[in-house]
Formats: sequence, C-alpha cells, structure tokens
Amino acid sequence: MIDFERLKNIYKFNRHLSLKDVQLLLKSARSKSFSKKELLIEEGSQKNEIFIIRKGLVRCYYVNDKGEEITFQLIPEHYIVANADIILFKQASRFNYEAFEDTKTYSLEYDVMQSILESNIKFESNRKYVFQKMLKLAHRRIESFVLHSPEERYLLFIKDYPNIVNRVPDKYIANVLGITPVSLSRIRKRIAEKK
Repeated sequence: MIDFERLKNIYKFNRHLSLKDVQLLLKSARSKSFSKKELLIEEGSQKNEIFIIRKGLVRCYYVNDKGEEITFQLIPEHYIVANADIILFKQASRFNYEAFEDTKTYSLEYDVMQSILESNIKFESNRKYVFQKMLKLAHRRIESFVLHSPEERYLLFIKDYPNIVNRVPDKYIANVLGITPVSLSRIRKRIAEKK
C-alpha cells in the first residue's frame, strides 16, 4: 500500500487533497510487479505509462556508443517513473528503466491520468505542485553539477536518498554523481576522516 503521508511529503500536495481523492486516482491504476532486472520502460519505447513505486528500486540508465551503461537516476519507493521523452518531447525513450530489485508499482496510462486530473478540481490544483516538485528536483540536479563539488553532490545525494546508499553498488551512485567509483571511495574516506 502507498504511504499517503510520504507521498504528500515528497510531492507537497496541498491540504485539500485527501486519501479518498488519491484512492479515486489509484482505482484507475493497475498493480504491476517487476522482477529484478526486468524493464519497466525500454530504450526506444513509445510507452506513456506512469508508475508509482510502491516497493523496490528502479534504475534509469543510458547505453552509450561504447556499449557502457551509464546510470542516470536511481528511483526509490513513493517516487514516479515515467517516460519523460514521450510525455515532454513526443519521442521514443532514450533510457531504460530497470527494476533494480523486485519492484511493485501502480501504473496508469498518462492520457487516462490526465483526464482524471482534469475532471477533479482538487487534482487539477495539485498537478502544479507535482510538476513543480519534479522540475525542482531536475533543476537542483543540474545546479549541483555547476555549483557543487563532487563531495557536496554526494552529501546532498545521501541527504535526499539515505536508504539507497546501502542498496546499490558504488558504481551506480558514482554514475549518478558524475564521478568514478574511485573518486567516490576517496570522498567517503575524506568524510570519515573529518568525523
């Protein structure tokens, strides 16, 4: 079951949205489970499904020209997974979204979700909060690469996602931070020495 208080905290729903309202939306959603390594969305996909992660972890990655997987994002429980390429740019996904662990989700077609949101004034007023939150997260990530050192990026990452650090190998965290695993190891050593 989705933790409504956690969802409210992540997406900053306003006080007018109740659990009953969210249940209305979830009634139209399907419960879907993915085994570890199974793809929710594949590179090249036109899929416009939205997933809310109930349990598990999803890795968003890109395969470069050398065939190397570059992890772009690690998405934990209560966050949304969506093919942003199709929703925002009307183009096939450039990324793979893979269940990093056995993962349980609610899924809903984007177009269906849009019509539900437009038909309920409470949802309509909250939609901007969700999109603002998503935009804020994206902007904060871009900003961190310009304004922060790798160590500061790591500290922000563990502050924002404390339960991910022990769930994934360092190479994936290093990818998300734009550094090498060796650099991540040095950063952790420096932080430990400061304590």
